[in-house]
Amino acid sequence: MAGSLVLASASPFRRMLLENAGIRFQAKAAQIDERALENQIEQQGSTPEEVAIILAEAKARDVGTAFPDDIIIGSDQTMSLGARVYHKPKDMDEARDHLVSLSGQVHQLNSAIVLTRGSDVLWKHVSSARMSVRVLSAEFIEKHLRRVGNKALSSVGAYQLEGEGIQLFEKIDGDYFTILGLPMLPLLAKLRDLRVIDA
Repeated sequence: MAGSLVLASASPFRRMLLENAGIRFQAKAAQIDERALENQIEQQGSTPEEVAIILAEAKARDVGTAFPDDIIIGSDQTMSLGARVYHKPKDMDEARDHLVSLSGQVHQLNSAIVLTRGSDVLWKHVSSARMSVRVLSAEFIEKHLRRVGNKALSSVGAYQLEGEGIQLFEKIDGDYFTILGLPMLPLLAKLRDLRVIDA
């Protein structure tokens, strides 16, 4: 099953991961209200993993309307600590609250991929990583947020692991690509199965 690939995402990190792997694709951001959809899904009692899958599929289907003959890569990531599901902080106060609540705890990142073509769902996958945050002092959190500035508002956990966010952690169990939001190894395996990329 050959076909052009379209990444349904505006994320520069997801684009970079595919580009670095030598994958040819187009990128187009989905036009969906993620927060409204998340609220609706969470009220139905869905797990954080299910929320990620549903959002990934919604993004793929939205972009797929403009590319009916192509294979669409929809992806989404949720972050959870116990029953709490986190969202991108809307301001620095909320970023601070995120880091205070994560201090000394183990939270989970769930990265989902859904491949669609036309109205068909070809494949769904979710990978998770367990992130152990060291105990963070209030002073450290303040200095850290001052240094990273608005970058803290661009990710759900108020940190970028590929940047200074690495200083928050004492242990990580999981795949680096899952943490960045696109589990590359299972995705590449599926694209080979579909004969979209060379086997």
